[in-house]
Amino acid sequence: QVQLVESGGGSVQAGGSLRLSCAASGDAIRSTYMAWFRQAPGKEREGVAQVFISTGATNYGDSVKGRFAISQDTAKKTVYLQMNSLRPEDTGMYYCAGKLLEWYAGSWDRVALYDYWGQGTQVTVAS
Repeated sequence: QVQLVESGGGSVQAGGSLRLSCAASGDAIRSTYMAWFRQAPGKEREGVAQVFISTGATNYGDSVKGRFAISQDTAKKTVYLQMNSLRPEDTGMYYCAGKLLEWYAGSWDRVALYDYWGQGTQVTVAS
């Protein structure tokens, strides 16, 4: 069944903003960490931001620090990604991911850490 559903993608001019949403259902609502990844054509999937559900602690990829913000609404089982000062290099498919276990070793942005994935929402930033 569908576990994570992203929405909010679209096309925007450089310098603009978008807010992505990720709604969790089923087993995915037990995720202890939620994250956003993105993937541009021909490139590997990269971590954008992560939030620890119980405390709200966050991590960000270096390329988005100071421009993007991850947040959550626990009542709605929804995670958001506010993206400001968008650049053409932010273009890609954005995926929501959920991780069940509350611990991990190594970097937060390893794709293999996450148990649930959404289908993705496309973000296109025109120059």
